[in-house]
Amino acid sequence: MNTSATAVAESGLERDLSLLEGKLATLLAHARELRAANETLRRDLAAAHDRNRALNERVAAAAQRLDALLARLPETAQ
Repeated sequence: MNTSATAVAESGLERDLSLLEGKLATLLAHARELRAANETLRRDLAAAHDRNRALNERVAAAAQRLDALLARLPETAQ
């Protein structure tokens, strides 16, 4: 291969490496963004589970109070 052909091959290789480097940088940026979004979703899900658990406890307590009130009502004669 002569010097001109070698220079063209090297410039093509450098261009390919540059394109690959850009694609890799984009991929890494997307991966970081997805990791951050995933962490946010995990925190939101944990908060939703906690809220759901608290609401279930409140519903259970309200049901117990209703049952106690119903038990205190006089029975109607039929």
